[in-house]
Amino acid sequence: MNAIIKVGGKQYRVTEGSEIFVEKLNANANDTVKFDQVLMIDDKVGNPYLTNATVEGEVIKNGKNKKIIVYKYKQKSRANRRTHGHRQPYTKIKITKIAA
Repeated sequence: MNAIIKVGGKQYRVTEGSEIFVEKLNANANDTVKFDQVLMIDDKVGNPYLTNATVEGEVIKNGKNKKIIVYKYKQKSRANRRTHGHRQPYTKIKITKIAA
C-alpha cells in the first residue's frame, strides 16, 4: 500500500516499513506519531486530503545533518572550498501502518 503524506510543508511517498527523514518533530525516540494529512492512498486522491485516512510511524531518532560544503571560486591561489555552519535538524521515522 502506497501513500503520499504532507509533513512540514513537504510531501513524502511512503509504504509500510519505509524510513523517511522529515523536518524535526517534537517527539522522542520510540514515540508513535500519527499523520492525518494524507493526500493519496493507492488510487484514491483527496481534495486536498483524504478523510478517515491516517499513517502511523515510529520515531527512530532525532539528529542533525552534516555541514554543507560550498565551493566558491577565487582567482589565483586563494582557497576555493568552505564549509558553512548550517546543519538542518531532522527526525527519522519508520512507517508502521497505513489505514484508509
